[in-house]
Amino acid sequence: MAAPVTGGTHIPVMLTEVLAALSPKDGGVYVDGTFGSGGYSTGILGAADCAVWAIDRDPQAIARGRAMAADFDERLGLIEGTFGDIAELISDHAPNGVDGAVFDLGVSSPQIDQAERGFSFSMDGPLDMRMSQSGLSAADVVRDQSESDLAKIIFELGEERYARRVAKAICAARAEAPIEGTSQLADIVKSVMPRKVPGTGGKSLHPATRTFQALRIFVNDELGELRRGLAGAEKILAEAGRLCVVSFHSLEDRVVKRFLSARTGRDANPSRHLPPASNVRPPSFADASRLVRPSASEVADNPRSRSARLRFATRTSAPAWELEGAA
Repeated sequence: MAAPVTGGTHIPVMLTEVLAALSPKDGGVYVDGTFGSGGYSTGILGAADCAVWAIDRDPQAIARGRAMAADFDERLGLIEGTFGDIAELISDHAPNGVDGAVFDLGVSSPQIDQAERGFSFSMDGPLDMRMSQSGLSAADVVRDQSESDLAKIIFELGEERYARRVAKAICAARAEAPIEGTSQLADIVKSVMPRKVPGTGGKSLHPATRTFQALRIFVNDELGELRRGLAGAEKILAEAGRLCVVSFHSLEDRVVKRFLSARTGRDANPSRHLPPASNVRPPSFADASRLVRPSASEVADNPRSRSARLRFATRTSAPAWELEGAA
């Protein structure tokens, strides 16, 4: 086993649990599908004399990774792209498959902490939210979507019960002046929301939390990327390879749970009173974990970890399924 390497990166959420699930081995090849600050890649490379291919759509993350790569004797490779394309991005680098893949979903700490990226309502900045720093921005969505479409986005992707009143307030405000800043949007949302918005663990949320989440997910097609990424990981994982996914809200976790339920065969016969299904495909994953949560001590040290959820499973020798069964 290689000596632990810190590389100067932050410690990612549930690193100990992810490494235990992934169980890196000497000579193995692993994929960090959401490189971010490189915390999981660093942990994997420090746990074994192995190689990691790291993917990120954010050019700033790739630049950070290239600066780190020299610390790992060419064991860390960087690929700029979306993890939804993982199968295509990795196939040339690991033609015999990989021994593990980890996805850390959602927005990374550097993205949150940079006001100019526009992900956070706690700091004023341009209403951007683009992980790739290209394409449609949150300001574009707020400016161009109809009131009904905005309400749908905020309700479905933010699980915001007051989505209609928020969409109405946005449309009224944009008729007066363009909405281009994070604080500007947060104040609009706050003006029509209850004073206290229930969150997890008995704590209140900022009134704009779910609206910002919805816009971010929409701008970056995060659920679509997740579905494609899960199906792609299924294709590139070698037999006995491990898939580990850390999610941060129920929409993400639901996609992962449904994927693993289907791929492990749990959905094949929903009732013991029905005859066996004739078109059941052999399970492509086995030993799917129960939901794993961060420890109380980790939440105390890093409050951002409180909503994290880990699921993992082991690849079988069965052929990969088609994309339509991804969720």
